[in-house]
Amino acid sequence: MKRRTFLIGSVSGLSLVALTACVPPSPRPPASVSPSPTPTPSLVPKPENVRRTSWSADPFARGSFSFPAVGATPEQREALATPVDGRLFLAGEATSIDAPGTVQGARASGMRAARDVQAVATAGERIAVIGAGIAGLTAARALKDAGFDVVVVEARDRIGGRIDTVTDKKWPFPIELGASVVRASGTTTLDEELIGLGVITAPFSRTSETRTSDGLVVPVPDTGAQAVNAALAWAADQPADVSVARALADSGASKLSTTDADTGVSDADWLDYEITTVLALNSGAAVDDQSGWYTPAAPGLDEDRLVLGGFNGLFDALLEGIDLLGSSVVTRIAYGESGASLRLGNGESLGADRVIVTVPLGVLKTKVMEFDPPLPFAHRGAIAALGMGTLDKIWLQFAEPFWDTDAPLWTTVGGDDDFRVWINMVPFTGEPVLVGLVAAETALRLAEVGDDEFLAAALASLVPFVSPMDTATPTPAPK
Repeated sequence: MKRRTFLIGSVSGLSLVALTACVPPSPRPPASVSPSPTPTPSLVPKPENVRRTSWSADPFARGSFSFPAVGATPEQREALATPVDGRLFLAGEATSIDAPGTVQGARASGMRAARDVQAVATAGERIAVIGAGIAGLTAARALKDAGFDVVVVEARDRIGGRIDTVTDKKWPFPIELGASVVRASGTTTLDEELIGLGVITAPFSRTSETRTSDGLVVPVPDTGAQAVNAALAWAADQPADVSVARALADSGASKLSTTDADTGVSDADWLDYEITTVLALNSGAAVDDQSGWYTPAAPGLDEDRLVLGGFNGLFDALLEGIDLLGSSVVTRIAYGESGASLRLGNGESLGADRVIVTVPLGVLKTKVMEFDPPLPFAHRGAIAALGMGTLDKIWLQFAEPFWDTDAPLWTTVGGDDDFRVWINMVPFTGEPVLVGLVAAETALRLAEVGDDEFLAAALASLVPFVSPMDTATPTPAPK
């Protein structure tokens, strides 16, 4: 059954997509009871190297980036960034009004938190920064340079947070498991600064080569984009915020033809395409959860830059001279007139005059970190209201290209493939490496499966891009 079956008619159909996708797979009997079936031969060759992510299952992230959920407002991001009693400061991409969900937004929030501390503190005070991502390290660097005694406390055994660059001799170049793109580069100097640090970036167009499940290359009409824009315009006139799913249904924008054109693609398929390859990827969330008021329209083209030389190049100079306490989970923060105290997971305590908290919104939502006294209502309300989305990747390195296109960005329309967006690294690096992207409810579902099943889903999604000359002799599916 095609995805479009769930998209037409009413919001209940749109909701069903999310509900069915989030149901965990049925338990499998042990092999001794029911042997595994023989793998179906695959048209896609077995990759030489594979790396996957699972950000929703990462206890130190619980998602990839924040998004405007139904009922949330930009003012709540500002509320989350408001200092508490001059002792507690919060930073991170979720506190950014101008660029949430981006590296530049996270970095700017770290700068803002450092300025807020300097406005009330005296040089020489001890400042504890929780989290060694770009927000935390940026704040720590600014405060250290301003004459403060800074300690960074990080739960992981590495720095970077949701920037996770992997340099491995098995791979021909550094690969990015977390952030890998400078979004809207025309609005930030981040790409120029990366180049200044010796980190290569390249223009990355959102224009894709799009294929049907049969491998037919088809032009992308504006059918889906127009439907979404019409729904968002309708939502903007409503007295209360509604989900994008509700806006699509109640505005009538989702009532599109299910009759296939000569390409085998219907108008309804193109709406599903827009939802899956644009809305879901930009937010990491289902349209049932996205705000009809604050979900942005489709971004402009040709503004992003792909990071090729290692996003972690940003960190090389940030930690110089700063104490780092790694593999240390903060479970409780007590703060008051006399200062602040951190309790660590190993039972130890750490004192400071002031604290900057940069942990991801997803972690704040889990309440694993206790605040004493509790955060103000405005902060708690913002944490509860803002959404945390998920975008996962799979990196695949092949012996040689099996595809017949030079396009850097691939998408598919129609069908039920899990990975609908692929980045072809050949035009950027000359290496036969592909990056598959999966988001929202599909990412949450796949986070529950093992590596073999995750890989099988990715390879099945690549079939439309197999060169015709390679389809004669399929290779066995990976075991």
